Amino acid sequence: MKLLLTLLFPIMVFAQSFLISNIPIPKTYIQNLDPYECDTECLQVYLDNGQIFSFLAHATRKLEDETLNEVRSMNISILNLGSQQVSSQVKIAMLLPYKKIGKYASSTTNAVFSYLITRGHHFELKSYKIESEDEEEIRRVLQQIKSDGFYYVIAPLTKKGAQNVVNIDEEVNVYFPTINVKDIEVQSSYITYGAIDYEAQANLLMKEAISPLVIFSDKSLTGKKLAHYEAEAFKYIDTNKTLNPDNTTIKYFISRRTTNLERYLKENEKIIKGSFVINTPIVKSGMIMSQLTLYDVNATNILSTQVNYDPLLLSMTQYNDRKDMVVANSITEHNNVLTQTNAILGNDIVYDWINYTTTIGIDYFFNQLTGEEREYKVTLENNQMLYEIELLQPSVSRFVEYIHIDRTLLEDEETEE
Repeated sequence: MKLLLTLLFPIMVFAQSFLISNIPIPKTYIQNLDPYECDTECLQVYLDNGQIFSFLAHATRKLEDETLNEVRSMNISILNLGSQQVSSQVKIAMLLPYKKIGKYASSTTNAVFSYLITRGHHFELKSYKIESEDEEEIRRVLQQIKSDGFYYVIAPLTKKGAQNVVNIDEEVNVYFPTINVKDIEVQSSYITYGAIDYEAQANLLMKEAISPLVIFSDKSLTGKKLAHYEAEAFKYIDTNKTLNPDNTTIKYFISRRTTNLERYLKENEKIIKGSFVINTPIVKSGMIMSQLTLYDVNATNILSTQVNYDPLLLSMTQYNDRKDMVVANSITEHNNVLTQTNAILGNDIVYDWINYTTTIGIDYFFNQLTGEEREYKVTLENNQMLYEIELLQPSVSRFVEYIHIDRTLLEDEETEE
């Protein structure tokens, strides 16, 4: 363990800075002095005998055996091995509005860095700070990026900044991990969008809802947008877009300071046995769920989009409060090597969707630059990454697959009784 921490120390120090150092991290190179070829069985023998450097000396290319290749990738990352491949340098720029995105200036950079050090190629990663997302400022920095020889940019911007990048159309390839194509008015062939589709999540969740639909949202732009998507989806039944006049929707927009929901929940006959949608940050969501139980609302189920796919939900709520909860999730592909490499840097790509979509973006750019196979199978359509959506339930200790319940059958059984 001490040896591992010693090897990781340069990477951990590197990761703590918001700015990327110009001093390259020392590389380790392993020379293969064995004149004989080494097949899969031979590689496995080296591993079984603890001869990791002999294994790595022969494993200079991606291995067909997935288990062996995972060991190879992880050790390349941990030991910071220099590339044995002759290829042009991968150059990636980060366009970062620090004042707007806060911690994501650091975490998205770490996500990109974690990916690049696992691929074994020479790379240059440079961050460009912008003071604002105004068009003039973005134009100035994009021109500097081009002047420095970077043509692939990962930009975790807000909608305003992304729209300005598209309007400028500086002819550099830009990936927005924070923006969905539906959020932008004018398009550009140089732009790729990576954000998850909240509207698609809402459409899927509403198939599990019954009337009345009670929506709790905060007053943020995201909260209001989610409430709109959910209310619109709930107006219709099935997939034929037939208006259902019997579907009742009630919306409550609560402020950050609100902690007591008695006025909304206590003895409110309009919401009893309804489906509740929670579009609030995790702490507020836990508070709402506990008070649904406290005021004996008898909710049929509790629904939420990606905003509450968070392990904190499991520790901050009682199981009885969340047992009927359904959460939509678009983080469906996992790569053990990248997950662990990010974890070493204190980064999360398992539950944090922005870090995850950033990883999808650098994986796509790396494929474009090197021609190497992508690590993730997320498809790209009309310049938008398309993520599968799964419905999960927060069980006692983890999120598990949700099994659809036919509510009409339950109602028929209650009628017969």
